[in-house]
Amino acid sequence: MVGAGIVLGHNVWRVLPNEVPILFSLALVSAKLRDGGWQELGFRRPRSWPRTWAIAAAAALVRILVGSLALDPLSARFWPPSHSPAMAGRVPHHPLAALSALAVVWTFAAFGEEVGYRGYLTRRAAESGAGTRLAWVAATIAVSILFGYGHYYKGPAGVLDSGFAGLVLGTTYLATGGNLWAPILAHGLIDTVSVVFLFLGWAN
Repeated sequence: MVGAGIVLGHNVWRVLPNEVPILFSLALVSAKLRDGGWQELGFRRPRSWPRTWAIAAAAALVRILVGSLALDPLSARFWPPSHSPAMAGRVPHHPLAALSALAVVWTFAAFGEEVGYRGYLTRRAAESGAGTRLAWVAATIAVSILFGYGHYYKGPAGVLDSGFAGLVLGTTYLATGGNLWAPILAHGLIDTVSVVFLFLGWAN
């Protein structure tokens, strides 16, 4: 509940600073108090890095295709197109701006958001339900909705799109047994495609 208040407090009510550093810090404190370190958040060496990359790529592909072929046309019937992040306008045909965007994508977004939303909020929410399979599913859905509201600035279409992205990333997290590397890689790949499309002038 505190996590939900933090997400909504910044993105909807605008009374708190950005939620990602706050959630990231809480995740580190929580892991430290539980004597679990980074492994408590899901940072474990995968049994197979190629398999982890393949799962991440498949998740990214599902998120991109469903978003562009189904969610975007559906939401266009009800709402205006989603708003892009502020830095998006500087990326087209500017290599340095694109590289800067990629740095933000892989650090703040892929790493920071996945630690906060999947490694921390999803795990703690699932544990509040005794860690059962149903609790993990419910936690994934709830945190996916919060992830959508974490992109409230994009408007209703963007909240729906980002909520679906959160569901894909959360499902990836579950499918790999709570290994955080898979959703981090998937998140990074999704946003990298967006940056590349912006740079090349292919994004609308």
